[in-house]
Amino acid sequence: MKPVLENISNYLQDSSFYAYSYTTTSFDFKWHFHPEYELTFIVKGNGHRLIGNSHQEFSDNDFVLIGPNIPHTWVGKTKGKKVFEAIVIQFTSELVEKILGFKESKQMNALFESSNYGIAFNEDQPNEIKNILYDIINEKGIDKVLKLISLLNKLTHSKSSTISTTLYKYQINKKIETRINKVCLYLENNFSKKITLKEIADLVYMSESNFCKFFKKSTGNTFSDYLNELRINEVCKLLIHSDETIKNIAYNCGFESLSYFNRVFAIKKSTTPSKYKTHHSNKY
Repeated sequence: MKPVLENISNYLQDSSFYAYSYTTTSFDFKWHFHPEYELTFIVKGNGHRLIGNSHQEFSDNDFVLIGPNIPHTWVGKTKGKKVFEAIVIQFTSELVEKILGFKESKQMNALFESSNYGIAFNEDQPNEIKNILYDIINEKGIDKVLKLISLLNKLTHSKSSTISTTLYKYQINKKIETRINKVCLYLENNFSKKITLKEIADLVYMSESNFCKFFKKSTGNTFSDYLNELRINEVCKLLIHSDETIKNIAYNCGFESLSYFNRVFAIKKSTTPSKYKTHHSNKY
């Protein structure tokens, strides 16, 4: 999957980094990358995020650090009058080099090295992190930089896990970008329906065999695996929040065979749909 280059330098102006928050009714699919590092904290929202070759669910307080040129996007839609909110901080490699120039910063090396695969933080006190991020947005002058450095130092000692299993480095290709975004937007809006390989290949004017090679080379996943991931994510939400039977949920999410659905679910979640429903429903 080839992403679009996002030019963050337009926003930096006289600053060393770009920090902002925003609210929205949906996180729309925008597969993109940029040479800057990025911290993203989901204040409120849910859906799934794609980082490198990873495709995972996210919810409130999701917090990640993404290294330079890693393709990523968050996807999710609100219901009713609800809104999502995210806080984003993007900073350059030049700033990182300056921070690491201090002997006292050596422990941060591992943080930035791991960020090349994306890092998900498992914070015990997300409200504290959220407040620090708001402070960074509102701060001015050198205090703004110092608060960011302090946060990065804190994250060096936080519980975390890497996200992508493959190292990505991208160069922009407008034609491929247009194709893959068209495909993924279509899948996001239609995964609950029957989708054939020919249908999706025709969408971008490619043969089925060429499309499969294109998708596999770009994402590290097969087209069917990517589509199954979308469907299973929706299944999991409905298992927890819906009173529908497992059979109906599977069919409504695009699975035509219950036996195939059960096999895919077991591979993706290492359990059965009924056990997943029982375990997670007890949390709500």
